[in-house]
Parts: sequence; C-alpha cells; structure tokens
Amino acid sequence: MASGNIIKVALVDDQLLVRSGFRMLINSQPDMEVIAEAGNGREALATPSLQQADVILMDVRMPEMDGIQTTERLLDPAKKAAEGPKVIVLTTFDMDEYALSAIQAGASGFLLKDAPPEELLESVRTVNRGDAVIAPSTTRRLLNHMAPILKKSAAQADNSLMSAVESLTPREREVFGLIAEGQSNPEIAEGLFLSEATVKTHVGHILAKLGARDRVQAVVIAYQTGVVSP
Repeated sequence: MASGNIIKVALVDDQLLVRSGFRMLINSQPDMEVIAEAGNGREALATPSLQQADVILMDVRMPEMDGIQTTERLLDPAKKAAEGPKVIVLTTFDMDEYALSAIQAGASGFLLKDAPPEELLESVRTVNRGDAVIAPSTTRRLLNHMAPILKKSAAQADNSLMSAVESLTPREREVFGLIAEGQSNPEIAEGLFLSEATVKTHVGHILAKLGARDRVQAVVIAYQTGVVSP
C-alpha cells in the first residue's frame, strides 16, 4: 500500500503493556502504522511527531496530565477537525463523565478499552475518514449509561446552543435526530429515501450551524438541548 494511504496512529497510555498490544495490533494491518507513543499527557505534548498522526488513541486516566487536559491542549478549538489529528478516547463504563468531558474538549469519540480488536481497528478507519461515527452500538450504550450527566447538561444548555438548534431547517432537524440515535449516513439515506450525497450535505450544514467539531459532538448537543432523551 502506498505510504500516502497509510493511517498514521499515535498511542497515549501510561500502561506499557497496553501500548504494546495496541502497537502489535495496529502494525499488523496493511493500512496502519504507529508513528508515536507517549506514557502520559505531558510526554504527549512534548512529542512533536504526535501532531503528525492522523488518529490518536488516548487513555483517559493517566498520571501528571490526564486524557481530557491533553486533548484540550492538542486540539486547537480555532482549527477545523480536518486540520489536525483526531482523538479517540479510551474509556471504561466507570469513567463516563471523563469520556463526555473529553468529547466536549474536542475528541472525535470514545471506545471501550475492552472492545474487540476489529471494533478498535474499524473505529480508527472510520475516524480517519472523517465520519466520526464510532461503533454506534457502543455510542448508544455509553450515552444511555451517562443519562444522569447528560440530563444535568441539558438543564444547563445555554441560549446560544438552543438558538443554533432552532436555526435548523425541518429536514436538518430530522437528520439531526437520526444522527443522535447513532445512525450512519447510509441508514439515514435509506430511512428518509434520500441519496447519501444529500444526507452528507445536510450533515455538513448541521455541524456548521451547531459549531460542532464532528458527529459525536453533535450527538452530545442533541442530548444537552433535549432533541433526544436518554
């Protein structure tokens, strides 16, 4: 495979064995390569090659600087998602609040640390394509598990966020609701009898109006503003 088509992956995790396992798995794929590693957030920020990655697998709980702070510093909110690496946060069910905070900090999604290898690999490919649809079943499980946190966030949603949602056209609002349910573009297209290209255009308009970095953040906004309920 041409080097230009190789997905460059960086690993940030304080457990060497975990990094070694991920490295072996990723490097076994013809379309992926691990180009950088770090044992904590501070080390990650001090590793220039990390910014050259397409996708970063980021542990949430690490010494010195956790995954949330690291994500905030790595991802410049003034830049578009396409201009820098995309972050997948690695979490467990007992770390729900951290996962939500990391996504709000700019991560493109989250994945359970004990997810099957094929799910992790497909998540890396999906995020690299820019879809940011990470294992819809996992997304739904985690969002439902985070119901109390999301409900609290919904009560605190500011007026500007509500106004952004209200600015959506009826069709965009319909597509927005389906995105929040974890549906992919092909699924939305089939359900609404639209072409995938049309759905993709609607998704782009929705993200722009909401000021959302990607689809996963749009899902969080949907819960926060009450468009969908856990």
